[in-house]
This record gives sequence, C-alpha cells and structure tokens, in this order.
Amino acid sequence: MAMKILLFVAVKLLCLAVSGNLVSGERSFSIDYKNNYFLKDGKPFQYISGSIHYSRIPPYYWKDRLVKMYMTGLNAVQVYVPWNFHESVQGVHNFTGDRDLEHFLDLANQTGLLVILRPGPYICAEWEMGGLPAWLLQKPNIILRSADPDYLQAVSNWMAVLLPKVKRWLYTKGGNIIMVQVENEYGSYYACDYNYMRHLRTLFHFFLGEDTLLFTTDGNTDKEMTCGTLEGLYATVDFGTDTNITQAFNRQRRFEPRGPLVNSEFYTGWLDHWGDQHAAVDTQKVSRMLEDMLITGANVNMYMFEGGTNFGYWNGADHDNRFRSVVTSYDYDAPLSEAGDPTEKLLAIRDVIKQFRDIPSGPMPPATPKFAYGFVILRKVGNISSLLNILSPSGPVQSQYPLTFEEMKQYYGYMLYRTTLPRDLSEPTPLISPLNGVHDRAYVSVNGVFQGLLERDTVLVMNVTGQQGDTVDILVENMGRVNFGSKINDYKGILSNLILGKDVLSDWKIYPLDIDGAIAGGWPHTERQHAFPVLHKEPSAGPVFYMGTLQPNGVAWDTFLKLNEWTKGQVWINGVNLGRYWPARGPQLTLYIPGPLLSTTQPNNIVVLELERAPEHLRVLFMDQPQLNGTAEKS
Repeated sequence: MAMKILLFVAVKLLCLAVSGNLVSGERSFSIDYKNNYFLKDGKPFQYISGSIHYSRIPPYYWKDRLVKMYMTGLNAVQVYVPWNFHESVQGVHNFTGDRDLEHFLDLANQTGLLVILRPGPYICAEWEMGGLPAWLLQKPNIILRSADPDYLQAVSNWMAVLLPKVKRWLYTKGGNIIMVQVENEYGSYYACDYNYMRHLRTLFHFFLGEDTLLFTTDGNTDKEMTCGTLEGLYATVDFGTDTNITQAFNRQRRFEPRGPLVNSEFYTGWLDHWGDQHAAVDTQKVSRMLEDMLITGANVNMYMFEGGTNFGYWNGADHDNRFRSVVTSYDYDAPLSEAGDPTEKLLAIRDVIKQFRDIPSGPMPPATPKFAYGFVILRKVGNISSLLNILSPSGPVQSQYPLTFEEMKQYYGYMLYRTTLPRDLSEPTPLISPLNGVHDRAYVSVNGVFQGLLERDTVLVMNVTGQQGDTVDILVENMGRVNFGSKINDYKGILSNLILGKDVLSDWKIYPLDIDGAIAGGWPHTERQHAFPVLHKEPSAGPVFYMGTLQPNGVAWDTFLKLNEWTKGQVWINGVNLGRYWPARGPQLTLYIPGPLLSTTQPNNIVVLELERAPEHLRVLFMDQPQLNGTAEKS
C-alpha cells in the first residue's frame, strides 16, 4: 500500500514538473510596462502591420494579397469584422464563402502573419453604417453605441456568436490573433458612455479570457482619448502624415504612461466621396514618417495596406454639413492598389522595413494580369415601373403615408413609392421635400415619363406636370448609411411627407425591390421578350434597365468597366453586384471586375440600371487600366 502511495506521489510530481515545463513554454502575448514594449513568448516584439478588409476583396484573392503583404516585410495584419456583413437579417448569421472569417484567419496564419482583430461592434471603415446592421433602426428611439438596453442586447447576442468563433484563433490558443480592439475610435462619438465600454470589456473578457490583450484606438485629441479609453484596455492613437509624431505619442503617454507606443492607423492614403478630388498621399511622406516612427520603437499599422472595393451597397457615407456618399472604389491610394497590385508606395515601404527587420527573400508576387475586352453594346430591357412583377414579387405594401426602408425591412438598394396625382397640374407645380426627408435620392416619373429628381440636402424641390389620377412613381435610392459621427441613425427612404403644390401626397403603394435576387436568378437574360432592338435613336430618361453580353475569349483576367457618358447607376456582372457608378460626378470613372467573376466559355451577362439618362451609343468599355481621378482630370 505504501508503495502504491509513493508511486502515486511520484507520478503526480512528474505530471506537475511536465506541466510546469509546458506552462513556461506556452505561447504568450503581453505588455512589458517597465520596458515599454510588447512581449511575444517572453521576448520584445515590435509589430509592423497593414490593414486589409476581407469583406472588400474576393475570397479567391485573399491569399494573393496576404502573400504580398508578407513579402513586403509585414509581420501582422489588422482586420475589421463588419457585423452587418455577417448578420444582414437579424438572427441569421453567414460565415460562408466571401464571409468566411475563419478561412481568412487561417490563410493569414499559413502565410506567417499575426492578426490584430477589430471586431467592433462598430468599425467605421467607410463601410455601410460603420458595420452596424440597419435592422437595429427598427427600434426608433435606439441610441447606438451606448448602454441603451436594446442596443446592448443586440451587441451581446452578436458577440456570443462571433467571439467564440475567433477564440480558437488567439495566439495563446495556437492561432495568430495577438490583440483584440474594443469598439473603434469611440472618443469621436458624442455619447461618451463609459458604461457601454465597460459592458464590452466584460463581454470580451468573458468570451476570450482575461489574459487576452484588449486595446482601444482613438484620434489624436484629448477629448477623443478621454472618451475612448478605459482602464483595462490598452490605449493607442491614430494619425497620418500631417501630424507631429512626438506630439501624438506624447498624447498617448498622457493616457498610457508606460507601455509600447502604437499608431493603430497610420494613413497611407485617404477615401473619396462622389464629387471629391481623388485623394492621394505622397509616397515619400509615408515612407519617411514610417521610418521615423519605427526608429522610436513604435508599433505601426498602416491603414490601408490594400483598400479593395465597396461591392454591392456596402459603401458608407459621411455627414458633416451635408450627406456625402463614399465611392465604390476603396483604392485609398494604398500600397496595394484596389486590384491588389504592388505600387511604388509599397516598394518604398519595403525599403524602410528592411532597415528594421529581415524581410522574406524572393520576388514580390506580380500584379494580377489585366485584359481590355473592348466595347459591348447594351440594349434596353425596360423602365423600372414596367418590371415590378419581376422585381417585387411580393407586391406592394399600402400605407397612407410613406414608410422607410427600415419599416419595410428592406435595408439596402432601392424601393419604389407609387401614388396618383390628386389634381390636374397643367402648369409646372413644385414637388417639395420640406423636411429634407428624401434619403438619399428620389427619381420621379409620372405615367412612366421621367420628370426629375430630389436629392438629400441639395435638391429639395422639383416641378411636376400631369393630370389628376396619373401614376406617380418615385424610385428611392439608399446611397449608403452614414458611418461616422453623430448621424449614424441614418434612416432611408421617404422619411417625411412630400408636398405637391397645396397637397400632401398620401395613399402610397410601396414596392420593396429584390433587384439582386432577380438578377442572381438569371434575369433579364433568361426573359428574351423584354429585349429591345440593339440600337434606338432616343435614349430613355429615368430609371431603366439595360442588358448585354461580353462574349468569352478564353481569358478570365481582371478588367475595369467604364461607362462613358452614362450618368449614374448600378452594374451587375454574371449576377454579382459590382457597385455604383457615377461618372457625371466623379472622381471614379471605372468599376473593378475581378477576373474570376468572368467565364472563359460562356457569355458573360451584363446588367445596368441607369437611373437618369443613358447615352445614345449604349456602349460600355472593358479596359485594362483603372481611372479613379476623373474629377482632377476634368478640372
């Protein structure tokens, strides 16, 4: 018996010794506050990172972009998780295909890149509603990004889905996530609600563990750092080339007296809004400032390293003195172009990084091949009012007064509002949105004849003529919800009554439009009866669909679609929504088409929804070069 006890004790001691060795050899990531640096597996660590958004890059190109980042010398990537990309409909979660976050994390891991994860719930990112799902707005009085009970419940439900998925990818669990950001630039938001941030801190610790390194990122002002930081979350700062490095890091020091210096968003470029000059940031300024920060021992994430594309309806918007929608391209003048091609800026950044760490040997992967497929002539399908049986199979909802997109539970794209003229209007009569209630653009037709448009903040009145009882169709476009600032409760549609002369328009039929569903199902190419002659003399005004085919030539390479002399609208290729075009306003003139979208053997279906007026020639052009600064060229 004594022998058995001794043997048991010996085995226990051996197990403890072994487990002790395992503990001392475990992977770890932490902060050395005494020496002001990160510790990775107990050794000093400096990250040189770049931002990449999997939601803006087709999944078949994820590996290509990550390898290019690795070959530049980066040792980490910074990644946002857009809540609305994964839960567009409340309670329905999608982590497959282009939303397969874990596949992306795995590819980064295989490539040798650590991950700095930014799961929000709010992310900004010039993304629709800053990543918050629009269904939150069904609670009309909800206070977003606060301790509002409805908001906190929705956030808690989402994090209970998301965070367990990413836990296995934490560096300490054998994965590659070294740090997790809580919220995003919260100090720039008016609420300044510490209870909200405490709730998030508790949630993240509960699902990810107390040892996970959590941090915040805020703009370089005292107010932002005061409202955005919280004890237990490591405070970092963000700034670009127009900022004094010493002053910025001194501000971080006021909020984090000890620990590593971190610029979580060092801006390599900037975004474009429709009507802006195309943004660019000088390569020499970027490379010189990167070098200066790395010399101080700072950890730097470059925002963006590749921007990618706001496919579909995912672009965001800003609202300072007026509503300004972000363009489809998120090229950002980044080191990797929208199409993932290395630029001179990337080579300059690589030359800087070489001075601070060994970079992988071997050549930089080349740009993906591009092809100029040439002109395709489209033909008219029909105006949107004549196609409602196809585009709105569920039919209209009747309401005395207009309902919003959110009330109709159609969160993105377009809806059509239909009523009748209450009296004869032989003279042009003003149609007014007195409370600036059109969000964001309304295309007005009477009996199928386009009469003009209303636009949020800029065009609040237009004239209408017609006879009593004539059908009034108003197609409303959601141009992307505000993603930054106090106006992110951005309801869409007709938000308040429209007044025509002396009459308040009422008795509406409101059609939710599933344009994407119809086109993904093969329409209009499967319904030949809608085809019009290839050429016609007078282009149609107002919202009209056009279709065409790009014949296969055995090549499926990246290309860029130019809609010269078209006005504004949306394009689909082989059922995939490429995004918005608006060459009439610029600066973006071409839409990026990833090569793998195209077929080498079957006709490639093109669908265009032109909202205002198509050119007589009805041509579109597939080019091998992007054109993103049309405004600058015109001026």
